[in-house]
Amino acid sequence: MIYDCVVKKRNGEDFSLGEYKGKVMLIVNTATGCGFTPQYEAIEILYKKYHEGGLEVLDFPCNQFGHQAPGSDDEIHEFCTSKYQTSFDQFKKIDVNGENADPVYKYLEENSPEEIVNGLKNKMAMKGVEKISSTCKNKNDIKWNFTKFLVDKNGKVVKRYAPTENPMDMEKDIMNLLGE
Repeated sequence: MIYDCVVKKRNGEDFSLGEYKGKVMLIVNTATGCGFTPQYEAIEILYKKYHEGGLEVLDFPCNQFGHQAPGSDDEIHEFCTSKYQTSFDQFKKIDVNGENADPVYKYLEENSPEEIVNGLKNKMAMKGVEKISSTCKNKNDIKWNFTKFLVDKNGKVVKRYAPTENPMDMEKDIMNLLGE
């Protein structure tokens, strides 16, 4: 169960995802130098709008895709808070694919439905991303930065969104899960 996963806070302390029992979680692997980095803005909008209603955003910086998350955890945090005014939880930089993949991402990959990719333009973009992603070796692997997972209040992974999906397009799904 996802609540059994323990992750590292930016300061290196252990943090149990069990702390989020009863909450809806939006879990995202991010990068500060990616074409999708501006998605931070929409993710922060969703967080501010729905946090009091039970939404938690978990940001896991990852440098596995084009080395687009350089810098220390503190440098990444400073960039996100100053440029995008992020206020949601940002955890220690991790790997999401391969033998060093963080257990939470292994869980997400093994327990999520098929990735949602809407529109021909997004589908074509994702085909290109898959070709250049050197760490995406298996069908369920994370293909690129800003892959988004939506987890319901019971800890079930209910949706997986491609990096090309605009976070604002998840709003209806978030509202539905919060209203359960």
